[in-house]
Amino acid sequence: MAKWVDVAPKAELRPGMWRSVDVDGIRVAVFNLDGAFFAIEDVCTHDGGILTGGAVEGDVIICPRHGARFSIRTGEVLAPPAYEDVAAFPVRVEGDRVQVRETPSD
Repeated sequence: MAKWVDVAPKAELRPGMWRSVDVDGIRVAVFNLDGAFFAIEDVCTHDGGILTGGAVEGDVIICPRHGARFSIRTGEVLAPPAYEDVAAFPVRVEGDRVQVRETPSD
C-alpha cells in the first residue's frame, strides 16, 4: 500500500503557491495551479539543480539555471537543455491536508 506524506494544510497552499518537501529522500515540489494540486520531482534533469525558484508560467516551470522547461502537470520536459522528463507524483487532499504519494505516478 502506498504511503502518503503530508505537505501542508490546504489553506497554506493557495493558488499560485508551491511547497517543496522531502519524500523518502526525494525532493518533491507540490504546486497549486488554480485550485488543482500537482507534484513533480524538484530536480532539473539537465544538471541536477532544483527547479523551484524558477519562474512559473501557467502550468510550466522554468529551470532557474539554464532555462529548461517542464510541465508541472505531468513532469514532461518541454524545452532543452533538458531532454528527460521529471517524475510526477500523485497528490490528494485528505481532510484539510495536502498530501503527496511517496511513489511516482505510473
